[in-house]
Order: sequence, then C-alpha cells, then structure tokens
Amino acid sequence: MAEKNKKDMEEELTCSICLSLFEIPVTISCGHNFCHDCLTSSWKESYDCPQCRAHFPTRPELKKNTVLSNLVEKFKNCSSMTEFGFEKEEEAVKKPIVMCDTCMSSEAAKTCPTCMASFCLEHVCPHLDNPNYRAHQLREPLADMSEHICPDHHKPMEFFCVEHSRCICKLCLQQVHKGCTLKTPDNQKALKESDCKSKLVLLDSKIENTQTTISQMTEAQRKLKESVINRKKMLEAEYQQIREMLHKEEREAMNAVDRQLQSGEAKYTNVIKRLVQNIQQMDTAKDTVSDVLSQSDTLAFLQSSVELPSVVSFECIPPRVTLDSKDVIGAQTFVVVFKDFLCELLKKPVETRAAMLKPGAVPKASSKSSSPGPSQAARPSMDPSLFFDLGNLEKMGIFLPKGTGPQPPKKKPNEKKVKAAASMENLLDFSTGAQSKGCKPEQKSTEDPETSSIPPSLTSCVTRHDLLKYATVLTFDRKTAHRRVKLSENLTEASVMDEPANYPDGPARFSVCSQVLASKGFSRGRHYWEVKMSSNNYVAIGLSYKSMDRKGPTSRLGRNDQSWCVEWLTLKLSAWHDNSETVLASLSSKRVGVLVDCDEGTATFYSIAGAVNPFYTFSIPFVQAVYPAFWIFSNNSSLALCKLSG
Repeated sequence: MAEKNKKDMEEELTCSICLSLFEIPVTISCGHNFCHDCLTSSWKESYDCPQCRAHFPTRPELKKNTVLSNLVEKFKNCSSMTEFGFEKEEEAVKKPIVMCDTCMSSEAAKTCPTCMASFCLEHVCPHLDNPNYRAHQLREPLADMSEHICPDHHKPMEFFCVEHSRCICKLCLQQVHKGCTLKTPDNQKALKESDCKSKLVLLDSKIENTQTTISQMTEAQRKLKESVINRKKMLEAEYQQIREMLHKEEREAMNAVDRQLQSGEAKYTNVIKRLVQNIQQMDTAKDTVSDVLSQSDTLAFLQSSVELPSVVSFECIPPRVTLDSKDVIGAQTFVVVFKDFLCELLKKPVETRAAMLKPGAVPKASSKSSSPGPSQAARPSMDPSLFFDLGNLEKMGIFLPKGTGPQPPKKKPNEKKVKAAASMENLLDFSTGAQSKGCKPEQKSTEDPETSSIPPSLTSCVTRHDLLKYATVLTFDRKTAHRRVKLSENLTEASVMDEPANYPDGPARFSVCSQVLASKGFSRGRHYWEVKMSSNNYVAIGLSYKSMDRKGPTSRLGRNDQSWCVEWLTLKLSAWHDNSETVLASLSSKRVGVLVDCDEGTATFYSIAGAVNPFYTFSIPFVQAVYPAFWIFSNNSSLALCKLSG
C-alpha cells in the first residue's frame, strides 16, 4: 500500500512533458502544471496547453507554483516518507536495548544522569513518587553514559555554560566556570532548535527568491530574444525600402535615357524619311533631264523645259542629337554626387551618421501621403547646391572631381543653337531644379533689409581705436584649404585657382566648398581682426567650430548649426546660420572687422570705411573654440587678412 501511495504521489509531482519531477513548476489558467522551461520551449507559434490543448490568444503570464515546488523539494529531500504516509523501504535501524541496572532483567524505561543508572518501569517509581528525587532529571534510556559524564571530574554534566558553549558538572561550576551564565541542557536544546528552524525558514526564503530571480531572468532573456528579432525585422524592412527607392530611381534614370534615345531615333527617322523623299524627287528630275538630253530633234530639244525641284537647294546636314536633356544630366549629376555623399557618410561611425544628414533634425517624410510607401519614404535633406549647374557650382566655389557628370561642349564659331542645346545649359538651376527634385530650397526665411534689427549694444559709439585694443594676428590654415584655394606664402591672402592644387588630403581639408579656416581659434576673452575684400561680391566671412563638417553637403558656411557667416552673393548681403538667411542692407565698404566676445557670447561684424559701423551680430554659445572661416566664390574675388597694430 505504501509503495502504491508513493507512486501515486510521484505521478502527481511529474511534468507531463519531460516525465520528470517538476523543475520550477508553473500553473496556467486551465489548471495544469508544467516545468517552466518545458512549457516555454513548447510554445513556438501558438499558445496551447500541452495536456488539454486549450488555446490562449496571447501568451499567458507564468508564475511559479510555490506550494507545488515545496512539495517536490520535500519529496526529493525527505529520507523517510513518513510525512506522506509512506514507510521506509529499508528496515528501520534498531535502537540498542538498555537493561535496568537494578533488576538487570527488564528493559529500561528511563535513565537518571544523576544516579548514573537506568531503570525499568517498576524501579523508576521512586524517582517519580519520592520528593527526594525531584531534582533528578529523567531521560530516554541511554546505552552509553560516558558522553554525559564530565571527563575531568567523572560527574554527570547537568548544566550548560553559555560563555564556553559546553556542558559542565557541578564541580566545573565551582571551579573554572564560576560566575558563568548557566542553562539546563533542555533549555539550551530548545533555543538551538528554535535557531535551526529560523535558519531553515531563511534558507527556504532565499532559495525561493533565487528561483524567482532565475525565472525572471529567463523571462527577460526570452523577451530580449524577441526584441532582437523585432529589431532585425524593422532594420530589414527599412533597408528594403531604401533598396526599393534606389531601384525606382535607377528605373526612372534609365527610362529618361530611353526616352531621349527614342526622341533622337524619331528625329533621325523623320529626317531620313524626308531625305529619301528628296532623293525620289531628284531621281524623277534626273529622268526628265535624261529624256531631254535624248531628244535628237533640235527644235524639240530647245522647246523642252527642265526645272529642278526645290529640294535641290536643301543642304544635307545631319541633325544634332545628344543625351544632354535636363532629366538625363540631372540624374547623372545626382547619382555621382549622391554616391560620393554616401561614401563619406558610411565612413563615419554609425552613431554620428544621423547628425550628418541634417544636424538637430530628423528627416521628414513627404507630405503627400500620411503613410508613405517606399517611394515616399523619408529622404536625407541634402544641400540644394548639389543640384546646381556645374558651371554655376564652380562659380559658387563648389568643385566636383574631374569627370563628374557631362562636360560642356567646346565653343565653335556661329554655333549659338548648338550652345543652346549644350548639356551645361540643361542642368537644373538652383531656383527651379532643386525644388523639382523634391529638395527643400536653401533659403529658410528672408527679412526685409529695413527690418533687420541691430541689438542696442551695437548702436553704442565704438571707435576703431577701441576695437584695436583686442587686435589679434591671423593666418590661414593650409591644412583646411580647399584644393582650389590659393594661399600666399605668408598665409595672409586667399583666392581661387582655375586648376586644383596638389594639396595632400586630410580630415581637416574642405573637399566640396572653396573654404579655408584660420589657424587660431578662440574660446575666451575678446578678439578682433579685419579682412580686406577685392570686391563686395562672391565672398563670405564668418566663424565655425572645429568639429564642422568638411566633406559632406552641409559643409558650406552658415548652412549648419556649427557655423555663422555674412555673405556677399549676386550683390546681396545676407547673414547665415543653421541654413537660415537674414537679408541685410548692402555695404559699400570693402574692409570688414570682426569682434568676438567669448565671455558675452557674441560676434559683431563692422563696416570699416573711415567710421566704424556695426551691421550685424550673432549670439554664439561657445561650447567649444570658434575659428575664423572664409569662403571665396569666384576667381575675381580674393581676401586678405589685415595686419593690425593696437
């Protein structure tokens, strides 16, 4: 019977999946219990109960069944299964039989440590009835009394010394243990049992908490794996959209070339058809002339008339057909510049790439659809100057590598029509082409020159003598100069060359715009310098952080949040920062002074023409050192750093 009960209990404590005793048992809402790992491993695509097949639409929350877990532990660890009504399979170890020391014929029922003897039920009666034996403490029969005898005095150990943690006799109490705290062995046993039970409770609690932590970590590990799978799916979808967008752009570019081919073939076909018709007309006229020449009668020959068709005067010139349409040249220029931009972008660490697309902003999706598809997905906001006419790009100081895009045809005498059809004239210009490509115009906001306010601090009377107190000596930094920027030997003059110089490449060198920085930066105090311009057009003077982009499309002064400049372009003076423009009143002076006050966080620009007139100021946070920066747009413009004396 006991064996059957044991098997029944073991079946109740067995997981139906692994057929072993429960390990971290959990209960689901249908009432069945399983091992935590067994249940989670069985749930892959759907959530069903492995026993009753009950379906759950969402993953049930699993909690440990503490009661069942404790039963399993007791079932495993209990040496004898008496708590569950079981009997030990092995025979119980027989206790040694202690005989009565008085009659020596009966089994002893009690042992008296004081008398150092064991008594049967008959002979123990005096200890129970006689008051003289009340101080004697009877115990269960002891076969070996030596463990209860003091080894030093051969007396019963009736006391327990708390200070020395040992049992002692009366003589020990009077000698070595005099003054120690004493307790009876039974009292000390009760205290020790209580302490052991509290330790068991603590261990059970710790084990349960540890198992709970393991369960939580297992669940967190599962959620981490799910999160990784979802993240990979998201990245795969995003990159798939990028591939689809690029494939669409490629198809559109190829279609533009095919349309240009069809247009050219149609033009050639029409001209060939017309020429064939002309040949037919001239063959007919040729036959007529031959007939006239074949006349033998002189009078008939003279009376016959020969007229040539009008097509004889038509000059056979092959039509000019090229692939230099706006769509084809625009697509070809865009793909080259976009490839270079991607190459530079992918060289950077992943965590810094988003800031290169547009610092401080997230590219927005097209507003034509609330749920953009792959073709309408958010695209990086690129500098519209990348879509300039290549001729205009070089005028603006932006130089692409040689061979990038189509080259303009060579000029020939009396070929105005050919020049009108040339590829350079068909490229997208800044005002219409950039917007037709979906790019945002470079100008964010324009203010009327009359409304451009000057802070009150600038209107105070300032003399040039006051500014020269903060004069500093500047030179251009050759390591930052664009390859089209020509620097003088003393590094105080800069202009634009027709052919790029053989400057060594480096991370500090500008590669898109013809710009250069000064070799000195400022982060504290006041500093003043002056710049002389050869003309009031196609130049920019400003400041930038050292961390400003040097290679990407946002490396133009004022077109990012790390640079500030005043710019003369097509006879218009503007102040630029973070791609935002403020139109200013034009100046006639060709000498400009710049006062940087790092402590106040301002940079003020002055017109130097006899009197000193401030015309604009920037507020700069100076989170890092700022460097004087310069942009030269045209070959006809140059800049010179003035030598000042305080």
